[in-house]
Amino acid sequence: MSQKILVTGPDLDPAAAKLVADHGYETVHTPAYADSAVISEHLRSSGAVGIVSRMGRLDASVMDAAPQLRVISKHGVGVDNIDLDAAAMRGIPVLVATGANATSVAEHAIALLLASVKRLLPLDAGLRAGRWEKPGFAGREIAGSTMGLVGLGAIAQATGRMAKGLGLNLVGYDPFAPDAAFEVAGVRRCVSLEKMLAEANVLSLHCPLTDQTRGMLNGEALARMPAGSYVVNTARGGLIDEAALLESIRTGHIAGAGLDTFAVEPPAADHPFFSEPRIVLTPHIGGVTKQAGARVGVQAVRGIFQVLEGQSVAPERIANRKQLAAFAAPLAKVEE
Repeated sequence: MSQKILVTGPDLDPAAAKLVADHGYETVHTPAYADSAVISEHLRSSGAVGIVSRMGRLDASVMDAAPQLRVISKHGVGVDNIDLDAAAMRGIPVLVATGANATSVAEHAIALLLASVKRLLPLDAGLRAGRWEKPGFAGREIAGSTMGLVGLGAIAQATGRMAKGLGLNLVGYDPFAPDAAFEVAGVRRCVSLEKMLAEANVLSLHCPLTDQTRGMLNGEALARMPAGSYVVNTARGGLIDEAALLESIRTGHIAGAGLDTFAVEPPAADHPFFSEPRIVLTPHIGGVTKQAGARVGVQAVRGIFQVLEGQSVAPERIANRKQLAAFAAPLAKVEE
């Protein structure tokens, strides 16, 4: 068996790389955002038995190029770039690094919120251009406003804790989370997304991108939000109908947005968001901190060796557990 782990991206935290070396393996890296053909060629030439998935899509064609592949471990929690069914059909568990980057992403969500509401970027640009825009300026407090959390996983919970410190009230919608999770987080549960939208002065997205959630924040959904509301997205760009969001901001119904993700990444150079100063944009780096990188990288690598060595894996860390069961495929030993 090959002693190689493929990382779909140019780097891996040193602590994670050391863990690979300590197990007698070495890493092979693809370029950033490599296409399927490039990833497939790296798998064929290296004989890698595990993948740390960072950038680029892992579809059936990639997996077919690697019959030796035993496990895929996501460097994070979003698995929309991995064909879970294709992996399950081949008996390949797909692992996620649950909670490892929650603090960093939550901090970034709050930063996007404050930058948007406080209009930091246009005010900074105006001052640098020689304008003193204090006369006639009217800002906005966020204390006492209501933040709606879509999804109540580790990142949403961390965002909620920070938002509470700023004086926001919390409501949330997650059909899969138990009532106890809402109670512990101090989030009032809404029975439907529509009811939550009607209350949310700030909407923060924290759910996975699936066929059911793609484009969930469309024109109709945005219209349900109170006038002058804000949208923050540190999850996946495909959750938002980008044209609808832009139109809602231009009409003034939505006051602004802070976005760390796009429907297509990287976005085209002429993406219309770039010309809208009420949208604060960052290049999907919410979880890209030194601290989170170490935690996520180590957890992703540790998961690979748990599978390779037949150790137990916590069930919540196996993203395609249901698919594996449906295909009656071999599954890594799961903790009860």
